[in-house]
Amino acid sequence: MFQLLAQDKDSKARLGRLDTPHGVIETPVFMPVGTQASVKAVSPTELEELRASIILSNSYHLFIRPGLEVIREVGGLHAFMGWNGPILTDSGGFQVFSLAKLRKVTEEGVRFQSHVDGSPLFIGPREAVSIQRTLGSDIMMAFDECPPWPAEKDAVREAVERTVRWAEVCRQEQAVQPAGPTPGQMLFGIVQGGGYADLRRECAERLVAMDFPGYAIGGVSVGEPEPEMMKAVEATEPWLPAGKPRYTMGLGQPHQIVKLVARGVDMFDCVLPTRVARNGTAYTRGGTLNLKRADLRLDRGPIEEGCACYACRRFSRAYVRHLLKAEEILGLRLVTLHNLHFYVNLMREIRQSLADGGFGEWSEKFLTTYQPREEKENDEES
Repeated sequence: MFQLLAQDKDSKARLGRLDTPHGVIETPVFMPVGTQASVKAVSPTELEELRASIILSNSYHLFIRPGLEVIREVGGLHAFMGWNGPILTDSGGFQVFSLAKLRKVTEEGVRFQSHVDGSPLFIGPREAVSIQRTLGSDIMMAFDECPPWPAEKDAVREAVERTVRWAEVCRQEQAVQPAGPTPGQMLFGIVQGGGYADLRRECAERLVAMDFPGYAIGGVSVGEPEPEMMKAVEATEPWLPAGKPRYTMGLGQPHQIVKLVARGVDMFDCVLPTRVARNGTAYTRGGTLNLKRADLRLDRGPIEEGCACYACRRFSRAYVRHLLKAEEILGLRLVTLHNLHFYVNLMREIRQSLADGGFGEWSEKFLTTYQPREEKENDEES
């Protein structure tokens, strides 16, 4: 199911291959986010042309809208959205705790009000598995409780206990649920523990004893500073089995991905490439670029020199800036395509460097060149 192909000699970075019902995934891998059964502004054909090998969708949102009856009737999520590659679905646990207007946590699950219309709903570990079985994703996630950051240790311990109990229920439910549109679905466990290394170790060890085919490092990128995020991953990774994939949920920025690959992480997802594109921000090897800047009004160069994406092959910065300023849909589509290409190509370069035995040199060069920054708006007409 997961094959470890190479290990970097100077770090924990790994090259791997994960077999799924809808195809093979080469790792490390980035998963574009298609929360509502759509990666924003791009089509499945464009994702295929970008060579995206797997995408992520969200059970919570699809459960609310369009609802399981619709997806069941059309034959599952792959058929519904016209995507033939692998899909990972989040269990919805994070959204229940972050989006629900009102919620009440019980041993069976969480009663909450829909963030869309306020209607009463319930999701627990059994429901989460049932929802994801209906969706037919290749990888489904166990239902967990993600504590906020920061949180007192007692509260995090309670979240860990509940996460472990719910993981066992998910595992049992998977065994008795009738087959959905995707036979052979995998169920990944999620390690919680906040910023407490001992709780992360305990949670990881108890989940590993359940023998999931893969493990996520949850409860990161929830508002904590980047050094704390790295510490949480470092506190979790040693207790996860080397022969199974590791996934950090909701991460991250390009430099974070490179650093986390070096810490032994194999799978990533993040909304940033598509989200910042809608504001006119592009990722480049030097950092982010605000394409609405006035000084780009006459710039005939591509978004990024040397980039092979469709936007850079065909259009100038001046044209893309014009589209963004005129609020033409094509503008945000072009920046989105560029950003997704940047991320997918970043992972390809990482995998190639691991295959060649040069990840250390490659990552040092990338991290020296890439400067994470928030550009100030310079959007006035000249």
